[in-house]
Amino acid sequence: MDATTTATDTVQQGDSHEHGLSDAMAIKIALILAAMTALEVSTYYVDFGAFFLPVLIILMIVKFFTVVSYFMHLKFEHQMFKLLFYTGLGLALFVYFVALATFKFFN
Repeated sequence: MDATTTATDTVQQGDSHEHGLSDAMAIKIALILAAMTALEVSTYYVDFGAFFLPVLIILMIVKFFTVVSYFMHLKFEHQMFKLLFYTGLGLALFVYFVALATFKFFN
């Protein structure tokens, strides 16, 4: 690197792949997450019957994948990081179902 090369020039010449979301995509994802949150809140006011728990769990998983993939940029990271996060989700679901079973929720 010579004296006339700046740090900005080095960044522009080096890694040129971008991991960030565009503003339009971030707004679309935020609106989708808001709609899913509204559906989750509606389970309190609308009787979904026996489907309320599966609906909440599915929405939770979809929101988790969306937030982790796009806002935490995991979609663009190494497979090992994805495995760690998804293992955490599996562990959280396991603990949740064990807690529900402990309180005899499924009877």
